[in-house]
Amino acid sequence: MTTPVNPAAVEDLSRHPRRTVTCCERGPRFGSAAPAQLHVDDPGELIAALPAMVGFVPERSLVVAVLRGAPDHAGIPIIDAVVRVDLEQDGVSRRGLATAFAEHVGRICVSENAGEVLAVIVDDRIREPAARRSEVRRATRTGPFGTLIATFARLLVDDHDVVLGGAWAVRAIDKDERWWSLPDAERRGALPDPATSMVTVAHVLDGRPIYRARSELTAMVATNYALREQVAAELVDALTAAHLRYADAIRRGDPDGYHRQMLERVLWHIANIEFGTRLAGGELAELAVALRDRVVRDALFALAVSDHAVAAERLWAELVRVLSDSDRADAAALLGYSAYVRGDGPLAGIAFDAALEADPSHPMAILLDTALRAGMRPDQLRRLARSGVETAADLGIELC
Repeated sequence: MTTPVNPAAVEDLSRHPRRTVTCCERGPRFGSAAPAQLHVDDPGELIAALPAMVGFVPERSLVVAVLRGAPDHAGIPIIDAVVRVDLEQDGVSRRGLATAFAEHVGRICVSENAGEVLAVIVDDRIREPAARRSEVRRATRTGPFGTLIATFARLLVDDHDVVLGGAWAVRAIDKDERWWSLPDAERRGALPDPATSMVTVAHVLDGRPIYRARSELTAMVATNYALREQVAAELVDALTAAHLRYADAIRRGDPDGYHRQMLERVLWHIANIEFGTRLAGGELAELAVALRDRVVRDALFALAVSDHAVAAERLWAELVRVLSDSDRADAAALLGYSAYVRGDGPLAGIAFDAALEADPSHPMAILLDTALRAGMRPDQLRRLARSGVETAADLGIELC
């Protein structure tokens, strides 16, 4: 198997606790062809590349790669999307999980005109089958995930005409871990070092983080309760000061002057973050008030494609941790958008979940979450950043 790896959409089906079966975070696409000709030449290389393609090291997961034909590589499929789901979910049987997962993967395949998928089980609780053929067959047929994979494969074919081209299992994605084929456990091997995978190297050089676990992503939006109380205490004074400045701008007939001043203040804080400055509670409260200004907030989406994107994303993440309700949703929408356009589907999904949990009716979070689920490519979302550039330009500020 030789598969040019397109940095793929990532769907993390564990991110929606509001549903009976967790379904999916649709990761953004990165274009129609890989930026470099990266190949996975055997199942071990494919499995070792999964952390880079998913964005974190999957554990106790079913990971599926959706394949489609690459127009410039006749007969060689390209990995167009990667989808992950937790193997254990409260109140959901493995058969039920397979059914829901097959339906979602099938919809992706239909939308992408894909006819084949590959599946990998990652679970530290399973054991490599014995080498003798009779025991291998028995282990494959009665193994803990045999029903799940069989149900998943059957539903894909019956309902979507999609073939499961291969399925493998591994206890963990680490150097020298053993992998084996689920249909034929005599086909087995050892993983190469994931850190030296061509796909991993390409992702790191491209500036895309690979997290050790999904929990590192959720920690980025976890509430800092002590600091949140401090910011909340400062928020009244920050609002009062902003109202006075706005009233003064209206009296002078210059409301744009107020918006410009607020936007400049946010940009000043982002510049300080780039130099390692930590923001105090009063400054974070001031920023929360600035984000309540729709003109300012709309302009700030431009930073996701600017030279200041990294610092801006750090600021949005900090604000998500210390704000609540609609203020938290405003910051989370900015964080999710920034992650979305740089191709970090898991973080984008987690951020949009945080936004909608804080404010279920938040318009921008709903719009962006819908786009993520629908598989809209990042370049299609860049119009929002361009609109932000125009908004800032109307205020006399150049963002690029």
